[in-house]
Amino acid sequence: MANNDQYEAWDGLDDVFARIIDEAGGSPHSDIIADIMRTAVKLVGDGSSRGDLKIMRAALREMRYAFKVFRPYRGRRKVTIFGSARTTPDEPIYSQAREFAKKIADFGFMTITGAGPGLMQAAQEGAGRERSFGVNIRLPFEQNANPFIRDDPKLVNFKYFFTRKLIFVKESDAIVLFPGGFGTHDEGFESMTLVQTGKTDPKPLVFIDRPESHYWNEWNEYIREHLLERGLISEEDRSLYLVTDSNDAACEEILRFYRVYNSCRWVRGRLVLRLNHQISDEAVEELNEEFGDILLSGKIEKSAPLPAEANEPESLHLPRLGLEFNRRNFGRLRQLIDHINAAPIESELRTEAVRGDGEHPTAWFPADDD
Repeated sequence: MANNDQYEAWDGLDDVFARIIDEAGGSPHSDIIADIMRTAVKLVGDGSSRGDLKIMRAALREMRYAFKVFRPYRGRRKVTIFGSARTTPDEPIYSQAREFAKKIADFGFMTITGAGPGLMQAAQEGAGRERSFGVNIRLPFEQNANPFIRDDPKLVNFKYFFTRKLIFVKESDAIVLFPGGFGTHDEGFESMTLVQTGKTDPKPLVFIDRPESHYWNEWNEYIREHLLERGLISEEDRSLYLVTDSNDAACEEILRFYRVYNSCRWVRGRLVLRLNHQISDEAVEELNEEFGDILLSGKIEKSAPLPAEANEPESLHLPRLGLEFNRRNFGRLRQLIDHINAAPIESELRTEAVRGDGEHPTAWFPADDD
């Protein structure tokens, strides 16, 4: 059986890929598409089993279709809402989830839920069909699409949890969790892990409970007692999320996160923070005094768009800060963003924090080199 290196040497293989891509209509990203095709051909030499191949085929198909569905809405901020599928409409938390979804949607955000019953249905009822996405999982029980998203073109059905969770995080600008079971906790911990490790860009993580309920408060106490006090997380990691029983406080947390901060991107090892508004030189100096510990070298500096950002023309007008971030203290990075959002705004020129057109403002899962 041929090995992978032999496939690299196949004469004319790249020409075949290029011809196929051209005949399909061409793409400015033909190099990446060709690499995907090259990886597929290598499966021949790997001797992959039929079961392995079916997993890869289904995962690629699911991701391709989901990206296609979300593509026209990349310029709209979105909030992913998690919560129990078993909550009934007569429970108070159902009403609270519905009211939160309506409130955040009225601020211009679209909502993403798992499309099922319970609190997912409550959120889509509150936001309304036009402002909702459904990211459904095919299960033999309790997960038919709810009537508020059923048959909508913004409903995507998944076979695998891992591709579904990728979309929940990749396509969202904030994540909100209401009480739920194993699935909700899994989604919450994975979301926190991705933000804590920088595998997705910073975003608000909010845990919402009913007033006088102890569901998330007792969970938060578990985090403090069993993770923080044992040194399994850092104190700064608790800056990554908010626990509240107030829909107003949850909305405020999300809106405040995008008051000045807009998005970020890595450019050859340098972190670029795009801002909705310019902040003063004095505010930048305060950032250097407070957050010098997370810099590998140099200072936090105002920056013009870098050449590598030319492929995102919709954000080129935004002011920027550049820094050599250590890629380790993401809780501190969140604190840095909070300081930026609290800084006085230098200019009265406004850029809407919730955009209505153009590309999605955030570069997800960034690599060192573009």
